[in-house]
Amino acid sequence: MRKNRMLLILSILVMAAMVLGACATPTEAPTEAPAPPEPTKAPEPTEVPPPPPELGTEEHPIQVLFVPSVDIDFMIAGGELIAQALHDATGMYFEVSIPTSYAATIEAMCASPEDTIGFIPAMGYALANQLCGVEPALASERYGWNVYWTQFVVARDSDYETLADLEGATWAYPDAGSTSGYLYPLAIFDDLGITIGETVAAGGHPQAVKAVYNGEADVGTNYFSPPLLPEGRWTTDMSPDIPDELVSECGLNEDGKLYCGGYRVLDARSSIREEAPDVIQKVRILDISSEIPNDTMSYSPEFPMDLREIITAAVIEYVASDACAETLCNENFYDWTAAGPIFDENFDGIRILMEAQGITLENIGE
Repeated sequence: MRKNRMLLILSILVMAAMVLGACATPTEAPTEAPAPPEPTKAPEPTEVPPPPPELGTEEHPIQVLFVPSVDIDFMIAGGELIAQALHDATGMYFEVSIPTSYAATIEAMCASPEDTIGFIPAMGYALANQLCGVEPALASERYGWNVYWTQFVVARDSDYETLADLEGATWAYPDAGSTSGYLYPLAIFDDLGITIGETVAAGGHPQAVKAVYNGEADVGTNYFSPPLLPEGRWTTDMSPDIPDELVSECGLNEDGKLYCGGYRVLDARSSIREEAPDVIQKVRILDISSEIPNDTMSYSPEFPMDLREIITAAVIEYVASDACAETLCNENFYDWTAAGPIFDENFDGIRILMEAQGITLENIGE
């Protein structure tokens, strides 16, 4: 009996041990050591951008700007020929454009200071030099003259006899950035105490002549270049206009030039000779101003000096060539016949007039 009881107790103890063993939390496997971190990769080298294309290459052509003073269509066509001629002479590439105004030309030169050439008049140069340091290289020459003048043109049958008679007159000028068409007339009107009536910004020298020709303005101001005489040379003590007795003979010759007898007309009236061959019969010169420095070829301030020397020499050679007669040296363009050096101090007189009139790039034309 006692033996049986002992066996029962042992059996119960064995079963209890088995149950407790089954319920015990299993021992966790030992934690593995963390993997060593991967070695840090060196950063990829930053790509260095390629250098900009060299100035004068096809990818970075030199910008050539002309003020829109005469026949725009002719200038555009001529500009392409000039670019090609300069490329042939220098091996460099050029891109020609004609901004919408004198002021826009100046602003474009200053906005692109390292690669721009501008063909700009005296006041345009003075403004560009003041704005961003544009520098002059060449000044034009026309038929032996390195200066030109403002001319005041009126209808031939008008009653105007002197500039003083223009009180209250309607004035047509080419552009507020024009030296001969705007700055000088403005200063002269001021000096004489003349109060002009309405003003018309005609858009160019030919258009200022046309405004008088069409009766849209009483007086127009534009450039005066002396006529070529049958004999000798025009001098400043002579009348700027052709003799009255030759007016009826004025018209185009077989080459399309404007002649009055033996006199060849070269002032702004000749710029509309093809559409108005009777312009001399309809429009006369009332008076002219004092001398004005001729227009310039100028460089933007950071234009490389070594390239300036090459291009300046090429332009002088081009102006002396027969090819120039189809472009820059043509009456429908700027009518250059030669070019020579000019310096900043040559424009001090222009600066004095601008200061007297309070003219800056910001208020020009106001």
